[in-house]
Amino acid sequence: MNSRSKPRIAVVGGGLGGLAAAALMQQAEFEVTVFEQAPALARIGAGINLSPNVTRILRAIGIDEKLRGTAVQPRSFISRMFDTGEETFRLEMGDAIEAKYGAPYFTVHRGDFHSILADAVRPDSIAMSKRLVSIQEDERGVELHFSDGARQVFDLVIGADGVNSTVREILLGPEAPRYTGYLAHRAIFPANAAQGLALDDCTKWWSPDRHIIVYFLTGARDELYFVTGVPSENWDAGASSREGSISALRETFADFEPRVQKILDACTDVSEWALYERNPLPLWSRGRVAMLGDACHPMKPHMGQGACMAIEDAAMLVRCLKETGADEYDAAFSLYRENRIDRATAIQHESSLNRWLRHDTNPDWVFGYDVFNVPLVDRAREATSDLTKRVGAV
Repeated sequence: MNSRSKPRIAVVGGGLGGLAAAALMQQAEFEVTVFEQAPALARIGAGINLSPNVTRILRAIGIDEKLRGTAVQPRSFISRMFDTGEETFRLEMGDAIEAKYGAPYFTVHRGDFHSILADAVRPDSIAMSKRLVSIQEDERGVELHFSDGARQVFDLVIGADGVNSTVREILLGPEAPRYTGYLAHRAIFPANAAQGLALDDCTKWWSPDRHIIVYFLTGARDELYFVTGVPSENWDAGASSREGSISALRETFADFEPRVQKILDACTDVSEWALYERNPLPLWSRGRVAMLGDACHPMKPHMGQGACMAIEDAAMLVRCLKETGADEYDAAFSLYRENRIDRATAIQHESSLNRWLRHDTNPDWVFGYDVFNVPLVDRAREATSDLTKRVGAV
């Protein structure tokens, strides 16, 4: 790495994981530029769950109080039988979950969260309309080539560019993500459209092969969101989403209890999203380039942990860069992978099974994780130490 006191780091992708990485790196006094291919930041997307394992990271970034003024702190999460509405599990949340884990649980509109997170990054360090085309690494560092003809050189590059990651494709070659055989319906609408229906803050109705989860997106509880998981053998759309049919949606959930029917009746338009995943990646970095979030481990959304895993990745990556020093990026990236791959793989697997919180569940292993204080595992160092002991004993 060159003689500059602050390593220059490029983050490719201005989503939640990329912005979290940038905010934490700037706190660590690294020089960071975020490259986002969209022309502007906008209130797009759907609902998102932010559990204590990630809100403690948001507290470190300094945005937890802003979120409190925008998001919902759900009083509970309730699982119900699809047809009778019988309660199968209730997780008390609100103050109780914050007291237990030392950090709150929020539900919020992804666009609102994205805006708050973007405000934590220095505005002059976010470059919009920058679509990455290629990467060239040499003794100077890593040169990024963009579709507008611009080229810039950085010491390190972090690929936070999602399930269809260009960085991942450059490192590993083209490989389409795997369609899971399920699609999700998503809709956001005013809560008063539900005609006075009394709703809990966060409820999931389960049938043997499909589900619908409904929750509020704003602290005023004036905006509702639902997302489903529905088997669909084929996905023939060219894009990852498409406009959905309200009548087909209602038919899909025709045997669900009356509260679900009222929610669907309040909905005027819906989108459909293909659910993709990949097998856990063995390679998380190469040379001066590392990846995080969906670029490494895209997963079904059934635990509400996809964005949380990206933000955890970001925090662990920065922790490892500080642990080894950015000059020792090989060691930092190896340490990062060793301390993330098992957890990310376990969450990815549990998400695929779609059983999280359906019945009596202890969420400690997810919500209680503290990325800043969990002991670091260094298998490479342990292996070297073990080899030294064995050689010394000969």
